[in-house]
Amino acid sequence: MNDANTYILDHPLIRHKLAHLRRGDTPGHVFRDLMKEITILLGYEVLRDMPTKDIEIETPMEQTTAQVLEGRKHCLVSILRGGNGLLNGMLELMPLAKVGHIGLYRDPDRLIPVEYFLKLPDDLHEREVIILDPMLATGKSAIAAIDRVKSHDAVNVKFLCIVAAPEGIAAVREEYPDLPIYTAAIDRGLDEKGHILPGIGDAGDRLYGSK
Repeated sequence: MNDANTYILDHPLIRHKLAHLRRGDTPGHVFRDLMKEITILLGYEVLRDMPTKDIEIETPMEQTTAQVLEGRKHCLVSILRGGNGLLNGMLELMPLAKVGHIGLYRDPDRLIPVEYFLKLPDDLHEREVIILDPMLATGKSAIAAIDRVKSHDAVNVKFLCIVAAPEGIAAVREEYPDLPIYTAAIDRGLDEKGHILPGIGDAGDRLYGSK
């Protein structure tokens, strides 16, 4: 896919864990663990541009210059429910990040997102915002979430998912050509109901064992 702002993080460990995440017979508790582990692996790349600064430290052997994080502020925004499966993994990497939630469900007839919950920090303009959703399918929920955080003055926004469909990426690109998208895989496409094929199923249902 010729898109400089879409990053497919194709590491062997990610491929292995994703294979087990896709399996229909993977139990819920294992599915949760796999999603967290995949998110941590993806998160290293999502955060690759975090700024650092030099400090002087004393090792047991001598004084040296080392690098530490400079302290860029972040906000992790989970698209409910499935986004919470990625949230814990990202918080392992950046426990001081603020957290926001956007509740969206998809109207089954029109395939459009309907917002039912919103809770965001009031200083998004000062933070790098990372939107979390296991799947980028039609792209409509992603666009709705991006629109929402930008309406709350977010300037620096990224999108992180586990699997994406070409249709979803194309839809986001129509609205936000330069927004970074990070994913473990770009799948074949969508079925007539807007589900990703081969996909991972309904992530929210599989995470929590309920519909």
